[in-house]
Amino acid sequence: MKKSLFFLLLVLFGSWVAAQPMQWPQHKQAAIVLTYDDALLSQLNIAVPQLERAGLKATFFLTSDLDYRTLPRWREVAEKGFELGNHTLYHPCVSTTDNPVSSADYTPYLMVREIEVMNWLLYAIDGRMTRTFAYPCTDTTAAGKSYVDTLRHYKSVKYARLGGDEQTAVITDFAHLDSLRVPSLGLEDSSSADMLIRFVKTVQQRGGLGIIMFHGIGGDYITTSAAVHQQLLDYLVENKRSIWVPTFQEAMDYVMQRRAMH
Repeated sequence: MKKSLFFLLLVLFGSWVAAQPMQWPQHKQAAIVLTYDDALLSQLNIAVPQLERAGLKATFFLTSDLDYRTLPRWREVAEKGFELGNHTLYHPCVSTTDNPVSSADYTPYLMVREIEVMNWLLYAIDGRMTRTFAYPCTDTTAAGKSYVDTLRHYKSVKYARLGGDEQTAVITDFAHLDSLRVPSLGLEDSSSADMLIRFVKTVQQRGGLGIIMFHGIGGDYITTSAAVHQQLLDYLVENKRSIWVPTFQEAMDYVMQRRAMH
């Protein structure tokens, strides 16, 4: 009887903790994280200048698709306070339609080794030891086997971002959030400003965390137009009193610190 009562109280306490709204910094209502994948030229040419003018932070998940012209520019991006995250060296994933490297040729250990090598390349760019990660194609497998627990075992990265949609990407259950399976809103080609702002408003209403996954901005592929991107940034600036816009690592550090307090 006592064991059953203890178990019930434990479940009820866990449910109460999960239901508690997050207390964001400076009494903000919600947090929105802007992330950009694949080290694309349109991000350097369009996204970064727009973000700078808006005074907003963001996270760029880089692959090794760098050269003597772009690498110094990414170093400047890091020096301006943006986060450079790990997106592997060669972007291996299941789909090979528009992706040259298949994750079917990897093992979980080889995937993690590639991530660790990319960590050192990023260290050579920005001098930072702690790194976050985004799964290529939001795929967590190598040769059909999940490498999430291998990544967790080797502690190669601190946090990792997955994909998601308008519903699953609104994070409110911080008590059960897996730091290596953090959902985000994956965008399609030509996503609208209405959809993006609707997502942000939903995150605001629920007092949660919302992470948006961009690729091309005004160019490249999986493209969000420069105008739509600017409209989203304008909305975030207009609502800066209620919306916190940190980097991915800053947001997750805050969430984990708050969770540890309960």
